[in-house]
Amino acid sequence: MSQYSADAGLGSRQRFDRRFFADVWRLAKPYFRESEERWSAIGLLVLIVVATVGGVYINLRITNWYNTFYNALQTYQADKFWPLMGEFSILAIIGIALSVYQTYLTQFLDLRWRRWLTGTFLTRYLNARTYYHMEVFKRGQDNPDQRIADDLSSFAQYTSNLVSGLLSAILNLTAFIGLLWVLSAKVVVPWGGAEHHIPGFLVWAALIYAVAWTWVAAVIGNPLIRLNYHQQRLQADFRFSLVRLRENSEGVALYGGEAKERAQFDHRFDHVFGNYRRLLLMQKRFNWFTTYFSQFAILLPYLVAASAYFAKAVPLGFLMQISSAFGNVQSSFAYFATSYDSFAQWHAVSDRLRGFLGYIEEVEAMQRKESHVERRAGDVLDVQKLTLRLPAGGTIVENLDLHVEPGERLLVTGRSGIGKSTLLRAIAGIWPFGEGSIALPDGGRSLFLPQKPYLPLGSLRDALLYPNGSVKTSDDALVSALERVGLPGLVPYLGDLQPWAHMLSLGEQQRVAFARILLQQPTYVFLDEATSALDEPTELALYRLLDEFLPRTAVVSVGHRSTLFAFHSRRLQLLGEGRWTDGAMDAEPESKSQYAT
Repeated sequence: MSQYSADAGLGSRQRFDRRFFADVWRLAKPYFRESEERWSAIGLLVLIVVATVGGVYINLRITNWYNTFYNALQTYQADKFWPLMGEFSILAIIGIALSVYQTYLTQFLDLRWRRWLTGTFLTRYLNARTYYHMEVFKRGQDNPDQRIADDLSSFAQYTSNLVSGLLSAILNLTAFIGLLWVLSAKVVVPWGGAEHHIPGFLVWAALIYAVAWTWVAAVIGNPLIRLNYHQQRLQADFRFSLVRLRENSEGVALYGGEAKERAQFDHRFDHVFGNYRRLLLMQKRFNWFTTYFSQFAILLPYLVAASAYFAKAVPLGFLMQISSAFGNVQSSFAYFATSYDSFAQWHAVSDRLRGFLGYIEEVEAMQRKESHVERRAGDVLDVQKLTLRLPAGGTIVENLDLHVEPGERLLVTGRSGIGKSTLLRAIAGIWPFGEGSIALPDGGRSLFLPQKPYLPLGSLRDALLYPNGSVKTSDDALVSALERVGLPGLVPYLGDLQPWAHMLSLGEQQRVAFARILLQQPTYVFLDEATSALDEPTELALYRLLDEFLPRTAVVSVGHRSTLFAFHSRRLQLLGEGRWTDGAMDAEPESKSQYAT
């Protein structure tokens, strides 16, 4: 089991420990260190830092302005009022501009980073059929679509915003801690009937207060990580169940399974509702404490400076300046506490991406370890010394030698479940367990048709040209193909954007797949029970189309019907335990055979 499994070991990963930050860096580093966009990304980071530094400087100027302005108010210096208002207006305009551009640049970096992350994860997900191997051999990863569509976006956004906020907190602390230390010299602490001067008293007060706040936030808010993690997973599961209903609407309707589906929806949504209710209660508890701490933090500088003010040792401007400086230092110290809810959601999103990346890496490692089949491009299908195994043990074929010339017709037979479709998967390159050598024409010269054809989203024209048809194919050619496979009624709908996988019966979909063969004219076509939903006369008509219009196309079929024998000149029969026979269709099964040793 992977250390990144969806829920296994989650409790040990709820902390912001070294392992967590190491994994976050592993997710973030490629964009800023290795990608083709790294210099533009670094440039954006520099601009964000410049805007942040400028904002901190303006904030410092405004803090000093408080002193002058409120002192002028206290002493009724009317001649200074309007100049000071003008100064504040200029500082405010500059500060607003810097804040707006800091936010814009951060969001722009989020957008570019998300685009790169999405492209990178999609590449690894699609490369070497990793998406297929994850579903078949590494079950347990929930909703990879959500990881790519939502979690990558959230990861980029949370990381950028939290790092930008942390940078701002550090710069604010650097800018104001010296000022607050100096201002602390004028603050007296009455104790035991005497007044005491404590060097840097306000700095220490802000630090101690922030540490207490952070500790309480971590203790109370830590369950938010787990709850946010599960909320994302449960919502994705609920959404997936609704998509499944849409994809299988006809089957559910025919079975009359609405009550069962509703019960499943209610069950899944109950989990969403229950977890979200616990999340709301925990957030309410967390908000109680953080609100109390944040509100009291406003009063704290006035409390510690009140004795000096009422003793007339400092003016009103000093009190306002010290309040602003203390607020900046205290909020910088308490940045983690005030942002803990965002940190918790960031942790949950990062955990999901860590898990997804872990599954991808496991599949990639499995591919490197298990697949020893040498694949090369060639003019003909040439299989040499091919041995295919099952993941749990057992041999499908052993030392298979198979040579199929263009124009040949080969039928693969054997009892159900013996591995006929798996052999085609190996030839297609999606079965990783085995060794040997396979040569196959590439560049769209081979076409594999499964029992249930895949119809992509889009128009009927897109479905007919999937995957290697030319976009320049004329409408006349499409019309001719539809008419030849017995679907003239679909001609008026060539350009319509419809859910064709739901609108067409399985038999109609299989005829659309044969129309693809006529349009794309591959050198080799592999039919995995591709006519199972058709009646025998229609099956006969479609195979005759291949003989008539594509006589030089090699056809390799998998099927159980004896009627298929008439359309093929050779027969490859799988016998079990690695044994096989290959010979002319009318020859005895033992004419040419290979037995497992």
